[in-house]
Amino acid sequence: MTNSLDIDHLRTLVAIAECGGFSRAAAVRHISQPALSQHVRLLERGLKRKLFERDGRVMRFTHAGETVLAEARHILAAHDSALDRLAVPQQRTIVVGSTEHAAEHVLPEMLQALSSAFPGATTRFEIGRSTSLLDAVGKGVVDVAFVLDSGTAGAGHEVARLPLVWYSAPGWSPADAVDPAGSSEPLALVAFEEPCGLRQRALTALDAEGYRVTVTAQSTTLEGVTAGVRAGLGVALLPSTGGRPHGMVARDDLPRAGEVSLRLVGRRGLDPAIEQAAVESAAGFFDSRPHLRLVPASLDRTTGA
Repeated sequence: MTNSLDIDHLRTLVAIAECGGFSRAAAVRHISQPALSQHVRLLERGLKRKLFERDGRVMRFTHAGETVLAEARHILAAHDSALDRLAVPQQRTIVVGSTEHAAEHVLPEMLQALSSAFPGATTRFEIGRSTSLLDAVGKGVVDVAFVLDSGTAGAGHEVARLPLVWYSAPGWSPADAVDPAGSSEPLALVAFEEPCGLRQRALTALDAEGYRVTVTAQSTTLEGVTAGVRAGLGVALLPSTGGRPHGMVARDDLPRAGEVSLRLVGRRGLDPAIEQAAVESAAGFFDSRPHLRLVPASLDRTTGA
C-alpha cells in the first residue's frame, strides 16, 4: 500500500463524484481527460484496489471506491482548513466564457479589465457560441460567461444591448429579392446552425416584410458565417460591437432587426463576489468605451431581454 496520498489525485476523485463523470470533472479540474484518468490509475495502483467499474457506458464507483471517496473528502476538508488557519493563499482559476461576437472586438481589451477584477487568481477564457457557453455554465465547467440572449435565456445580468446589423460582401446584390413583393428568387441568408436565436431573428424580420428566404450556407462558428458572407453566398444578421468587419459591408436596405442583449451569467454556487466583480468590470468597460456604440443597459438581474 502507498505511504502517502496525493492531494491533487484526491481532488480529482471528489470532482468525478460531484460532476457525475470523467469528462466534466476534467473540465472543472482544468486538466485533460487523459491526465484525469492517470490520477485515477495512480490512486488505484498505490491503494492496490479498483476504484471504478464499468456499468454499460457509465463508470461507477466500486464499494472500495466509495470508501476511498469518503476518506478523500475528510482529508481534503482537513487539508483546506489547515491552509485557512495558516493563511496560506490558495491558487484559484476562474474560467470566463465569451460569445464569439463579443470576443472579436471587445474581449482583447477586456482581458486586462477582467484580470484586474480577480487579483491573485488565474483567469482562463473559453470562446464559443452562446448556446454551448450556457450549457457549460449550467454544468459548472465555466464560472461566468458573456452570452447573447436568444430571447429565452433571460438569466444573469444584462450588461449591454448590441444593435443587429445586416452584412454582405462588397458589391453583393440580392437581385430580384430586393423587392419582396415581386420577387421570384428567395433572399440568400448565411446563418449559424440551429439552435440559434440570431438565425430566428433574421428569419422573423425578413418574413415580416414579405421576403422569401433560403439558407444558402450555415456554420457552427462566427468565422464560418463571416467566410460565407465574404464569399458572396448571402447576407447575415450579426450583432455589432462597433468594429468594421473585414471584407464585409453593412446594409441598410433590409428590414430593421433591433438589438440583442449581451448578458453575463454565472454558474450555480459561484462566489457572489466573483460574479459581482465580473459585472462591475463589464460595466466599467462599456461605460468607458462609447466608440463601441453599445446601448447601455441596467445591471440589475432581470428575467428577459
